[in-house]
Amino acid sequence: MSTLFKNARLIDPAQGTETLGELRIDDGKITAPGPADTVIDCGGKCLAPGIVDVGVKVCEPGERHKESFKSAGLSAAAGGVTTIVTRPDTIPAIDSPETLSFAMKRAADVCAVKVRAMATLTKNRAGQEMAEIGFLQDAGAVAFTDCDSVVTKTKVLNRALGYVQQLGGLVVAHPQDPGLSDGAAVTSGKFATLRGLSGVSPMAERMGLERDLALVEMTGVAYHADQITTEGALGALRAAKEKGLNVTAGTSVHHVTLNEFDVADYRTFFKVKPPLRSEDDRMAIAHAIADGTIDIISSMHTPQDEESKRLPFEEAASGAVGLETLLPASLRLVHSGIMDLPTLFRALSHNPAERFGLEGGTLSEGHAADLVLFDPDAPFILDRTKLHSKCKNTPFDGQRMQGRVLGTWVAGQRVFEK
Repeated sequence: MSTLFKNARLIDPAQGTETLGELRIDDGKITAPGPADTVIDCGGKCLAPGIVDVGVKVCEPGERHKESFKSAGLSAAAGGVTTIVTRPDTIPAIDSPETLSFAMKRAADVCAVKVRAMATLTKNRAGQEMAEIGFLQDAGAVAFTDCDSVVTKTKVLNRALGYVQQLGGLVVAHPQDPGLSDGAAVTSGKFATLRGLSGVSPMAERMGLERDLALVEMTGVAYHADQITTEGALGALRAAKEKGLNVTAGTSVHHVTLNEFDVADYRTFFKVKPPLRSEDDRMAIAHAIADGTIDIISSMHTPQDEESKRLPFEEAASGAVGLETLLPASLRLVHSGIMDLPTLFRALSHNPAERFGLEGGTLSEGHAADLVLFDPDAPFILDRTKLHSKCKNTPFDGQRMQGRVLGTWVAGQRVFEK
């Protein structure tokens, strides 16, 4: 069945354009304009490539009560996310072809959106021994990461990076000096001191990144920093790119829309990893997205149940859900004038698709019909109880937001309708 979208604001991040026009899809692909079986009048609302969300935690296997592939798919579809790239920090960790195959089969059976998976860089994310990287790549792993378990043995990491480079793979790392950040709950500073909370210096991120970049220069591996959240790390990142290293970087939507003061009176839904930063850091990261220094915005979707969040701040689990709030929260960057819609979708859709070798990120003919229709100006107050995720640990609960998803299509099939 073919569908024609007419009277749409077409947001194409691959071309950097925003135009009023029409778009036709047929047999799961974007095609040339022409007659169609179904016509959808978009009423001047925005039609863009579906979001590609990198770093989503789906808690299968091991913690299905927190998030399943089915619930994550429903949440993603409602948020305009058409592809999720999952993290391997599950129980057990996705460090073998068998575990990866199990997860991908579950996703294919029940998930409403496309799912691709990352696998661990070392066995059980322990940083002692390389995982079966070649076999995992053959099984479909799109990248390798130990998530927030930083490999401290430099020789082990160097060998792993060299091996991934030989296979033409991608390494995703969490830049952080683990010695400085161990046990920290917030970013160090006056606010942390006043609240009596253990803090980590922003310098820990720069130190971790600079070590990683030195190893990238040694090995030539393709490298992606999952979350750059401090202004101090941007200099090293820019220098690496200017040097021609195969380096990209991302950040989370929480770090470009919230700051350390949102923790306020020990609100644990605002406890994330890395911790929320200063307002100066937040603004520096937002402008780094606008100028292309930071390539990707992701939700870093991390479901945590009520029992693990309803604890004293330092004891509470880190993480927040974000699949459904990624778009409206990111639109704050547009409404505040920091960037336009094509630039935002470059970071939400085009760049992650390009970096991870996935379909999507463009409205060009012949590409996958993974699309999101949304009203960027529609206001609402977020009610966390209405989220599709099994866990409701969002820092945006009760906040005024702007931007509603009206419809989501995956390979030409509508998977969400408002």
